[in-house]
Amino acid sequence: EEMKRDKEVVMAAVQNHGFALQYASEEMKRDKGVVMAAVQRDGYALGDAAEEMKRDKEVVMAAVQNHGFALQYASEEMKR
Repeated sequence: EEMKRDKEVVMAAVQNHGFALQYASEEMKRDKGVVMAAVQRDGYALGDAAEEMKRDKEVVMAAVQNHGFALQYASEEMKR
C-alpha cells in the first residue's frame, strides 16, 4: 500500500509500463508528472488517471499521440 503512494516507485513503474498506473494511489493518479509519464508510455493509461487529468489538454494530447484510441478515456469536453 505504501509503495502505491511513493512517487519514486510509481514513476519508475509507469515509465516501464504505463498500465502500472492502475495500481497507483489516487493521489498519484492526480499527479500530472506521473500521469504524463504513464500516458507517454501507454496512451491507454489515461483510463486509469484521475478525472481532472482526463480534462487536462496536455495529458490528453500526450495519450492520444501515443495511441489514438485513448481519446475514449478523455473527458467529454476534451472530445469536442
